[in-house]
Amino acid sequence: MKIDFSDINGKVCVLTGGCGVFGRVFGQAMAEAGAKLVIMDYKQGRCDECCMDIFKKKGDSVLCVVGNVLQKDSLVEAKKEINEKFGKIDILINAAGGNAPTATTKDEFIDSDNLNQLDKTFFGLDIEGFRSVFDLNFLGTVLPTMVFAEDMINRNGSIINISSMNSFRPLTKIPAYSAAKASINNLTQWLAVHFAKTNIRVNAIAPGFFLTKQNEFLLIDEKTKELTARGNKIIAQTPMGTFGQPEDLIGLLLYLSSDISKFVTGVIIPVDGGFSSYSGV
Repeated sequence: MKIDFSDINGKVCVLTGGCGVFGRVFGQAMAEAGAKLVIMDYKQGRCDECCMDIFKKKGDSVLCVVGNVLQKDSLVEAKKEINEKFGKIDILINAAGGNAPTATTKDEFIDSDNLNQLDKTFFGLDIEGFRSVFDLNFLGTVLPTMVFAEDMINRNGSIINISSMNSFRPLTKIPAYSAAKASINNLTQWLAVHFAKTNIRVNAIAPGFFLTKQNEFLLIDEKTKELTARGNKIIAQTPMGTFGQPEDLIGLLLYLSSDISKFVTGVIIPVDGGFSSYSGV
C-alpha cells in the first residue's frame, strides 16, 4: 500500500469559512494536495480576494463560491454551481465558525465582588449575540452537511468538522462557543453512525489554543500588546508552552481527507500542544 496523500488529487473539496484564519491555510493545503478546491464565503469580494493567491498557482482547479452556511437555499444554489463546474463533492471541511464579544462574559465567576454588577456575568449576555455564535458554529455545520453530503453517498466521502478543546472542558467566559463546539462533537459521532453504511466518514479536529482574530481580545491586552492574565494562564497549562499555528493542523487535515484514514470515523482528535493531558502539576 502506498502511504501518501495522492488519492486527494482530483477530488472535489468544499471548504466553508474558507477566508478565515484556519480556512486560508486549509485551502492552501488542499490545493497543494491536488484537490479541486471550492472556497466558500458569504461575501463575494472577500471570497475573490482569499482565492487569489491559490488561483494564481492552481488556476482552474480553484473556485470561489458565495454561500451562507445559515441559509439552506443559498447552499443549494452554491451546490448547483459546484456540480456544474467541478462535478460531485468528495470532501467537505466545515470550517465556518468563531466567537464574538457579545457572546462573552466580562467576568469568569459570580462572586461577592460583582453581585452588584451582574451585567458582567452570564445574566448580562446579549441573547442575540449568544444565538449568533451558537448558530454559526453548530447550524453552520449542520446545513452545509445536509446539502453537500448527498453527493458523497457510496463514493467514499469525507466530512471534517472543526471542534475545539473547550468542547471537552468548557472554558470560562465563552458559553455559546463552548456549547456549540460540544454539540459539534455529538453531531460528528451521530453523523458518523448515520452515514456509515453509505461509506461517508465524519470526523472532527479539535484545536487547542490558537491566536486568531476571534479570540485575541481575550488573550492580548489592547494597550500593552502583552498576554492578558487569561493568555498567561493558557500558556502555563500548555506543556509545549506556546499557542498553536494554523499550519499545525495540516497533517491531520490531509490524513482525514485521504483514504489513508478510510477506517477512521466518529472521532474528535485534539491538536493542542498537550493541554488536554496536563493536570497542572
